[in-house]
Amino acid sequence: MSEQHYFSETPETEFKPRPVQVELAGRKVTVTTANGIFSPSGIDKGTAILLQEAPDPQGTRMLDIGCGWGPITLTLAMLAPQAQVHAVDVNSRSISLTERNAAALGLSNVTVGTPESVDPELRFDTIWSNPPIRVGKEVLHEILLTWLPCLAPGGDAYLVVQKNLGSDSLQKWMDAQLGQLYPGEFEVSRYATSKGFRILQVHRYED
Repeated sequence: MSEQHYFSETPETEFKPRPVQVELAGRKVTVTTANGIFSPSGIDKGTAILLQEAPDPQGTRMLDIGCGWGPITLTLAMLAPQAQVHAVDVNSRSISLTERNAAALGLSNVTVGTPESVDPELRFDTIWSNPPIRVGKEVLHEILLTWLPCLAPGGDAYLVVQKNLGSDSLQKWMDAQLGQLYPGEFEVSRYATSKGFRILQVHRYED
């Protein structure tokens, strides 16, 4: 699979679903993955570190940006059954697989769709993401400036970014951009470092 396929809206490769055993939220489960999406063989290293290092999700509305087959979405839904978890991806195959996996695990608190399907007025208490760094800076910046302002007051976003793919410069960029667009509303910090990855935290202050 080329690097381009997983962030294509409609993968050109033949759909070949397959079961994969993974551990999510302390449970061993079987999920369905497929070619033409991000990390079809299981949980990638960055996502695994995010799931290990991020604090327990808080609040009643949560978001996973770029859901793939759904490891972050499913974990949020399992850890916070009281919450409504929204998952977005541009890849139609990823959307269908996350829906399929949530249904298979009995997670009725999951809503999956394209970014355009989400009500722009929604505000999220928790955002977790392994953002698609390889789409390029311009697209990545657009994604982050679309979703980070959707944090509710008091909410937190946790993003995992590989250090050698520019995590530190991305932290500085987010701090500068959010500070300019929303003075005094956001704080960007490094929450954790593990195995060459940074967990970046974006906190929105209470009103």
